[in-house]
Amino acid sequence: MAVLASFGLLLFCGMPFAMTVASAPFLILVGVPQLMFTGSQSLLPPGVGVDDMFIMISCWQKTEVDKAVEVRLAETYKEAGVSITITTLTDVLAFYIGLLTPFRSVQSFCMYTSTALLFCYIFNITFFGACLALNGRREKGNRHWLTCMRVPEASGDGNVCCVGGAYDKDTRKEFEMPMDSFFKNYYGPFLTRVWVKVLVCLIYAGYLSVSIYGCFQIQEGLDLKHLAADGSYVGDYYDNEDEFFSDFGPNVIEKSSANEKATDAINKLGYPIVQGAVSTIAGVVVLAAAKSYIFRTFFKIMFLVILFGAVHGIAFIPVFLTFLGTCHEKK
Repeated sequence: MAVLASFGLLLFCGMPFAMTVASAPFLILVGVPQLMFTGSQSLLPPGVGVDDMFIMISCWQKTEVDKAVEVRLAETYKEAGVSITITTLTDVLAFYIGLLTPFRSVQSFCMYTSTALLFCYIFNITFFGACLALNGRREKGNRHWLTCMRVPEASGDGNVCCVGGAYDKDTRKEFEMPMDSFFKNYYGPFLTRVWVKVLVCLIYAGYLSVSIYGCFQIQEGLDLKHLAADGSYVGDYYDNEDEFFSDFGPNVIEKSSANEKATDAINKLGYPIVQGAVSTIAGVVVLAAAKSYIFRTFFKIMFLVILFGAVHGIAFIPVFLTFLGTCHEKK
């Protein structure tokens, strides 16, 4: 919806459509998963595109099911609204800054992508919120998720195929997903052990060193034949130019302790981070088979950004924040 609305608006306004814009829809799926918590409350991970939906769904599932739909939706927006708003604004502004470049193709790409992200955010806080409200009323009426017909309440006899109304009587919330239980009962306590923290810090130090070294190895410039599709005559033209004419001039180129806070944050946000990363990779994996060097490079960059972002969100950042929380407690 966001892509159709933004592309339709800009094309109607006469904005040029360059080939690089074809990769913009995949960026709508991209989010940089992070994990943060401060004080007694955990902060939600920033997300872009469909990642915002996972965050809102996760917050919805953490609300008490016997509360009014309006209250549950308000609590959902309270937890997720600030995070997705700040992140979307920063992403949109970052792409709009790209309009300052003198390259028209880059201007076109930045305009289409930033506008699509803006529409995606608008649809997330309006249309998707309305869908959550309708689903909440369906749950309240104990109706089937597919047929919307009333179904009997769960009796605990194990036959839960066509029944509804099942939830945790103690917490008054929906039953935990298996992934939530994994992050809460196993991964969180494991990550907050002292020897694991030390190991994570050593791995991060090595990873940071390699990254800094790699930054110094970046070579400026782009081979123009990589802008054409594989097998194109343009590639042969530039190969022949390099072979026969290279000598005639250059080419143009909330808890009591920090550990408990970390465990709680991972429990709440670990599964949405994994969901966002997997969905984003699934959205851009088709570019791996593209015949264009640019699209293949775009996939590699996005894959590594998503992978490293997910690792930061569920490993590095929780450990580092436990250190900050410990220092805060000592003060």
